[in-house]
Amino acid sequence: MSVPKTKPTEVSAESHIAAIANEEQRNDAQALVALMRRVTRQEPRMWGPSMVGFGSYHYKYASGHEGDSALTAFAMRGRELVVYIAEAFAGPDALLAKLGKHRTGKVCVYMRRLANVDLKVLETLVARSVADTKRRYPVRA
Repeated sequence: MSVPKTKPTEVSAESHIAAIANEEQRNDAQALVALMRRVTRQEPRMWGPSMVGFGSYHYKYASGHEGDSALTAFAMRGRELVVYIAEAFAGPDALLAKLGKHRTGKVCVYMRRLANVDLKVLETLVARSVADTKRRYPVRA
């Protein structure tokens, strides 16, 4: 069985964000911390070297693969912000249509800057993703 690569670390999320060289990206990261803290009521924690995660849950798939992951998270990937959301939950397409300038992957929403998106829509998207994850998996304290 494979071992998850992304695990919580002892690195401070605040120091990670403070080290972001680009001021706009640093400000966007701080805004995402505030948004995700509001949604999850959890403090940020580093997951691996670059993901800022909030809360955690334990998953176990039918294949037997299991592990822990953040309820929601974000990372700076080059010039883009990446927000991690649940793979499937009710209504993401309608929200994504109203979000603003972005692109998506399987569990990722990529955007160049927060100024390009509607933050209320992003917060709703994150909140619904977190609620769905909590519904499907045991949440860790």
